[in-house]
Amino acid sequence: MRYSTLGNSDIRVSRVCLGTMTWGQQNTEEEAWEQLDYATEQGVNFIDTAELYPVPRSDETQGRTEQYIGTWLAERGTRDKVILATKVMGRSDASWFRPFVDSTRLNREQITYALEQSLKRLKTDYVDLYQLHWPDRPVNLFTDSRGYAHIEEQDVIPLEETLGILGDLVREGKIRQVGLSNETPWGTMKCLHYAETRDLPRVQSVQNAYNLLNRLYEQGLAEVSHRETVSCLPYSPIAGGTLSGKYLNGALPEGSRRQLFQGFTDRYQKVNVENAVAAYKTLAEAHGLTLLQLAQKFVESRPFVTASIIGATSMEQLKENIAAFDIEWTDTLEQGVNEIHEQYPNPAP
Repeated sequence: MRYSTLGNSDIRVSRVCLGTMTWGQQNTEEEAWEQLDYATEQGVNFIDTAELYPVPRSDETQGRTEQYIGTWLAERGTRDKVILATKVMGRSDASWFRPFVDSTRLNREQITYALEQSLKRLKTDYVDLYQLHWPDRPVNLFTDSRGYAHIEEQDVIPLEETLGILGDLVREGKIRQVGLSNETPWGTMKCLHYAETRDLPRVQSVQNAYNLLNRLYEQGLAEVSHRETVSCLPYSPIAGGTLSGKYLNGALPEGSRRQLFQGFTDRYQKVNVENAVAAYKTLAEAHGLTLLQLAQKFVESRPFVTASIIGATSMEQLKENIAAFDIEWTDTLEQGVNEIHEQYPNPAP
């Protein structure tokens, strides 16, 4: 296992980060523990979760993922051996996350409450990385992210105010470092500006979708990661399972997320996705690789990536994902994926 530094902090994280969003819905607590045991045995020390998980989100399951991690940490006594990251929700109309309001916002009352609840579920008194799951202001970075659409919204919590709240929690020892998720170059640079000019906590990472079907991070944020030493923590490196090839030719495997949660994976069912996936599969096989190996190693080999967030619903999938990082990335593979990207640029942004 290889390790890298998170941003410009003193935290060292494994290049493989264990994602957890299926635990509590598709995966039982016993299965979550099995994944945690195996991953840490392989040298993975970085675990990513969120108050929202598991997903798709629901009132009934919300918080289970953190609970499973918390019971494992308590039983194994391994809190000091892992780098634990979680997230607070951005603006939404989900009413069940806060008992005192009908929507989630990134203000003092709600961030403080959310963190305290996460700490209880995780059975710890601090988290290593606390991330804003998405901004308080509206941004089109999910299923409608092709091109920029400016969305004016009244009563937006300013980034400066949110960072100030997080700074207080850092001083209290409840957070070590701060990160962003589903954020833009503007939002990231604005946060860095406030850190430099107003003595607010510096954001150390950005967790956005990034994979062979969605390379938008390269257009702006990659330069920010390089020049400002802000770690890229890509989620969905295999595009929600699409880059395993299991959905090719209209296949819909029993128990897959696309089969279980129709509509949830619309992001990866757009024009030219099928053609692009088939082309990448042909490239991989021509080099004696699986499509999954090609997809995982592509992301991990980017110089601006610090740790790839992988997820699995079975031990077989987890083992295959972790093993994919061991292959060698070559100039020939680089040329091949770029030729396909030119033909099918970002079909699933």
